[in-house]
Amino acid sequence: MGNKNKTISFRVNEDAFETLRDIAEERDLSLSAVFRDYVDTLVAHNGQVRVVPEHELGGFDEGDEDTSSFPPKVEVPKSFVREHERLELEAEHLREQLEEHKRYVTELRQRLDEESDDEDVIHLEELDGDEDEDEERPYRYT
Repeated sequence: MGNKNKTISFRVNEDAFETLRDIAEERDLSLSAVFRDYVDTLVAHNGQVRVVPEHELGGFDEGDEDTSSFPPKVEVPKSFVREHERLELEAEHLREQLEEHKRYVTELRQRLDEESDDEDVIHLEELDGDEDEDEERPYRYT
């Protein structure tokens, strides 16, 4: 089954609507996108989301908007980036080896199909019919 979108509708007073529209315009989003983002955040955090005015956030400085940019920026150690790049290269190398192996197996199967003749196959029943049935030789497997 596919993931179907559902519509949610509710009423807000005119002042709240104007405020929400201003927020959407400020962030260059549609009003629907603002609500979708809020709902996605609410679902992702299992309903544990609290809307707080920016001036109540800790460390917010109106003069320094770079520190309050959204989404937040995180510094990642160079070793982590290098390891990630190494793993990406290794994964690409393994994909190439897998493709090469698949081509080789396909080539072997094609050769087997082309060269398969009944002469190459020896059935044990045919070997038994060549000898006289009266003459039994003892066989010993080692």
